[in-house]
Amino acid sequence: MTSRDTSSATAHRCTFIPPWLAERVDGPEAAERDEAVRRLRAQRGVEARASAAGGPPVAVATPVWTVHDAGSTTSLPGTPARGPGEPATGDVAVDEAADGIEATLQMFLEDLARSSHDGAGAPVSLTVHYGSDYNNAFWDGTQLVFGDGDGRVFERFTKPVDVLAHEFSHAVIEHTADLTYSGQSGALNESVADVFASCLKQRLLGQQAADGDWLIGQGIFMPSVQARALRDMAAPGTAYDDPEVGADPQVGHMDDYVVTTADNGGVHLNSGIPNKAFQLAALAVGGTAIGGAGRIWYDALVGGDVPRGANFATFAAATVAAAGEHAEAVREAWRQVGVEPGRRSVPASAPQPAGRLRVERSGGFAGRSEAAEVDLETSGLGALVSQAVAAPVAKDARPHPDMFVYTFTVEGREPVRVPEHLLTASQAELARQVLRRGTSEI
Repeated sequence: MTSRDTSSATAHRCTFIPPWLAERVDGPEAAERDEAVRRLRAQRGVEARASAAGGPPVAVATPVWTVHDAGSTTSLPGTPARGPGEPATGDVAVDEAADGIEATLQMFLEDLARSSHDGAGAPVSLTVHYGSDYNNAFWDGTQLVFGDGDGRVFERFTKPVDVLAHEFSHAVIEHTADLTYSGQSGALNESVADVFASCLKQRLLGQQAADGDWLIGQGIFMPSVQARALRDMAAPGTAYDDPEVGADPQVGHMDDYVVTTADNGGVHLNSGIPNKAFQLAALAVGGTAIGGAGRIWYDALVGGDVPRGANFATFAAATVAAAGEHAEAVREAWRQVGVEPGRRSVPASAPQPAGRLRVERSGGFAGRSEAAEVDLETSGLGALVSQAVAAPVAKDARPHPDMFVYTFTVEGREPVRVPEHLLTASQAELARQVLRRGTSEI
């Protein structure tokens, strides 16, 4: 397989103790029986849906997957390390990714009758040990990619299983509604990924929606960081509060909607609004998260009523339409976060940033923004700055879910925003040098 280096502009585009590792009480023979029953139930479910639609029975098979090891480089996909049916390797990240993708594929197949991210059983490719001290995980349109964290703020990104389910769900979204990764549609993209991530976590723990903790990325921070998780769907804005990383900036109501140019229009900040709506809907509908509200959200996603640029109200209306007897409960859940299904609400235009030379890195799985400024006259970066801000950026360049976005702002000029996978060598070097000189959370 041809490798690709995502550090260049030529790159191709887009809890804490994993529960699936716990030994089953009844031993391996019972586990094998349970697995056979689950697979049979999934196949019958798909066949029933096809029959109801007037089509022939559909044969369903668990998609093939491969975990690769990038060996701390940015060359993708890396060296194959483990596939279906192969024993554990002893490499924690490889084995966590393997167990996580099997559990994720199983949930989508059995509970939603969806085979792989494309719905047609496409092979799934994952890469671990990406980069050096890389604090991120993302879906690049081809690959699920996971860094090992820096060991100071973040643990490895394969540790919480919901991180993997979140990234896989971005791939599902791309193959269904393909929500544009900007503004409200981007926040919906992030939120739907969190929805299925939380559904998987609760499914593995055998929980009903009422029993879930609704935490996303629990265990992703190092123990020294004052944090419960990366996000809290039940209480957006309360997941962490640490002297170094700051306080969780997520919002959970339209009254607090954040208007910003960072993070693709605040996709990780404002995703707390639809996240809270789902949590409220899941409790109102009852049952398991995936079998209740999760089914409704999925049906809305694939039902054809959600355009790529959907705002919160449009998506809310689609979930109400898909909710059947639970329509009023779902409508009320959205109303509680300030969204009236079907009624458009557009925030005011965001102000443009300004400064001497400001470099900002925003987004990533954590949704954090870091920025630094330097004096153009004393920085010694003049030539590099000229190359970086003059570099053309493709007008149709689309940011990929959870990849970083870099913004270069020179006083008197419009900001230049570049998705991570499209950085030129000069832009990457400029960002490295400026951010290294001192960053601040924003």
